[in-house]
Amino acid sequence: MKNVIKLLFISALLVAGPVVNAQQASKFGHINSSRLLSIMPEREAAQRQIQREAQSLQEELEKMQVEYNNKLQVYIEAQDTLSQAVRQLRERELRELQTRIQEFQAGAQEDLQQREMELIQPIFEKIEQAIAQVARERGYIYVFDIDANSILYFSDESEDVLPHVRAQLGL
Repeated sequence: MKNVIKLLFISALLVAGPVVNAQQASKFGHINSSRLLSIMPEREAAQRQIQREAQSLQEELEKMQVEYNNKLQVYIEAQDTLSQAVRQLRERELRELQTRIQEFQAGAQEDLQQREMELIQPIFEKIEQAIAQVARERGYIYVFDIDANSILYFSDESEDVLPHVRAQLGL
């Protein structure tokens, strides 16, 4: 009888052992990626680059606007003295210039957005690699981004991995 009880007890330990270990191994972490991104020195350099490019595009747009305004002013002052054919030609030139300005604005905005993604993407990749490295080293099975607005609750048992990722990145 004692042997049967011992056997049942050992069997219970063998069955429960992996369950307890599995529960202990389940570590969850969280991070605020926006906060981490805001302290990355590479982000500041990327922002400065984007600002320089935006300023250059803005200056070009202003030149186009000045050209349009000058041509419009000349047209307005002379429209009463122009023949119908010349008036139509100048109006068409003004419409075309206005269309070019609008197309330039749209294209410039797209270019800036694309350029920003080109500059920011390597920073995101660096952050993701650092998070993955910290997660592997510290045994996390999940690390949630609390900035993504998809997590409605996280327990105090969830560890903030931001300090570890900052250390991994040397920040």
